[in-house]
Amino acid sequence: MKRELIERELTEVGPKRRGSPRGRRRTVTVNLGESPLTWLHARGHLDDRQFDAGERLRADYERAQLSPQVTMRWDPVRVDCGAGGGGNDGMTPSECQLSAKDRFDGAMAEAGAGLKDILWRVACGCEALAEAEKGLGWPSRSGKLVLKLALDRVADFYCIR
Repeated sequence: MKRELIERELTEVGPKRRGSPRGRRRTVTVNLGESPLTWLHARGHLDDRQFDAGERLRADYERAQLSPQVTMRWDPVRVDCGAGGGGNDGMTPSECQLSAKDRFDGAMAEAGAGLKDILWRVACGCEALAEAEKGLGWPSRSGKLVLKLALDRVADFYCIR
């Protein structure tokens, strides 16, 4: 799977230090263009197989146009069917969208009922792992293990070795 280069948009963020007489801030530099999966992979928390599975799932989610829309879109739909960039294989844009939705649904079913919640939040919803754990009411640092199990199952579904 060809990885796209992500444009780096760096910014300094951080909480104000409590008890500091001058109100100094402690900041860190973060890349706003970096997805949670990319962040985990870059720091060695996900192997290449798991990362590729998560990116393939996110690509199918976007090709199927499953994200919520604010209003009616009048622009023509441009969908690239091929997961490997091989073109549309003679399919119409609607068929490409349906094919991506079938793959997405199959991958989520393969992940399983207890694992797909965090998988969707991190891979498709682009939530940070800590935010996903908090949103699901899970204890801190429990999500990484569950996410890795889900990504292993999705990699099996997509036949990623």
